[in-house]
Amino acid sequence: MKLLPKRALLAAALATAFVGVSATAIAQGMGQAPAPATTAQTQAATPPTAEQHAQKHAERMARMQQKMAERQAALKAELKLTPAQEPAWNAFIARTQPQARPAHAGGREDWSKLTTPQRLDKMQALKAERDARMQQRHDAIKSFYAALNAEQQKVFDAQHGHGFQRAGMQGGHGGKHHGQHGGGHHRMGGMI
Repeated sequence: MKLLPKRALLAAALATAFVGVSATAIAQGMGQAPAPATTAQTQAATPPTAEQHAQKHAERMARMQQKMAERQAALKAELKLTPAQEPAWNAFIARTQPQARPAHAGGREDWSKLTTPQRLDKMQALKAERDARMQQRHDAIKSFYAALNAEQQKVFDAQHGHGFQRAGMQGGHGGKHHGQHGGGHHRMGGMI
């Protein structure tokens, strides 16, 4: 019988010890009860109530309105509008404000109760509404743009054009699609 060198014996002993310790640790971990859920984990596991959802939506809308107002003020300052252009600016702002949309009665549950043709019809109706709102915004932008002088148009192009790139409107498909319920809050141009 051939004797193994001391190194081989030592390596085998260490490997055996390691396997034994690992198996013991795994076995002990399997027998333990899971750690109690933290408050954050419990909250994440329970869906928000309609009231909590409405409050979060209201907070998001308030932040969005604040950011929009800041962008509008910055754009107006950069355009250096004349007093004669103020009515065009005011009309532009009024016509490009996001319109409050009626809350979905029942939310996502309604979609699960619809047949496929009904879902398709509903998606087509929502798309028609979005298209109509987009056309109104386009008309408002074009009308205001026509009231600007050449230098102001360059400023508007520089500010407004970046938003189209962010929105994926430079010929690519970089825009985001937000669900099938018409829940996407797509701002044209990022400046308004």
